[in-house]
Amino acid sequence: MMKPAIAEAIIVEGRYDKNAVSQAVDAVIIETRGFGVFSDKERMELIRRLAEKRGIIILTDGDGAGFIIRNHLKGSISKGLVKQAYIPDVLGKERRKRTPSKEGKLGVEGMDRQIIVDCLRRAGATFLGQDAQRERWRGITKTDFFDLGLTGTPDSREKRRELARKTGLPERISANALLDAINALYTLEELQKIMDCQTDPQTPEPPEMI
Repeated sequence: MMKPAIAEAIIVEGRYDKNAVSQAVDAVIIETRGFGVFSDKERMELIRRLAEKRGIIILTDGDGAGFIIRNHLKGSISKGLVKQAYIPDVLGKERRKRTPSKEGKLGVEGMDRQIIVDCLRRAGATFLGQDAQRERWRGITKTDFFDLGLTGTPDSREKRRELARKTGLPERISANALLDAINALYTLEELQKIMDCQTDPQTPEPPEMI
């Protein structure tokens, strides 16, 4: 059975949460890496761009830490771009853990797939039809980056910097991080249009930072 696809990006705390949500729905899923997002400017900027481009749904654990992260994100993003999804309070312990959490509740990673879908639905998630789902989630690959000259040529680094500038991303973002960000923000067709509009820089770039 095809998983439901959601237009908004879903923001979760960690990789186990991401794995649980990815098994329930097809969506762009971004980890905050716990409190790491507080000091990770590039990750926070990506979340802001995702909010502007497609909207975000915050799906954190129901404990105190989860609400601190939720409130930080809510306060850092323009009103109206954020939807809030809440998991139910369920006492228990995730299978990978030896002991329950401090509050004794299951986190996002411990929720059943249908519960996750229901939480997202109640939050007002935009569920895509099958045609839109196939179009949206084709994904941009490393091969696409190579075909567009963003990797594998002497001027690939400059092309990536120009692409980052045009899309409002940090100019010195790594190739892999740029691929992740572009994949989250654009379809392949949209990326091709951006690349078609790129022009050669008129001034030399400063040396690469070590």
